Amino acid sequence: MADKKTMIPEEKALLQAKHRQEEAEARNRKKERNVRTHRLIQEGAILESVAPHVREMNLDLLKRELLIRLRGL
Repeated sequence: MADKKTMIPEEKALLQAKHRQEEAEARNRKKERNVRTHRLIQEGAILESVAPHVREMNLDLLKRELLIRLRGL
């Protein structure tokens, strides 16, 4: 594309549409991240309410314990 001073109206419209699409995609990614973060926080809170001792565990130990317990189901 030519620089902005010499762009024809169709090129400007195409560039604006591209930017609007990119902005919409960025908003969707942010919304999806926020939904995931909220879900993970809720799941962590449920885990802590059911097994309060997990608060003191490091993440590796927590993962091992969960794997052991869930495989036994």
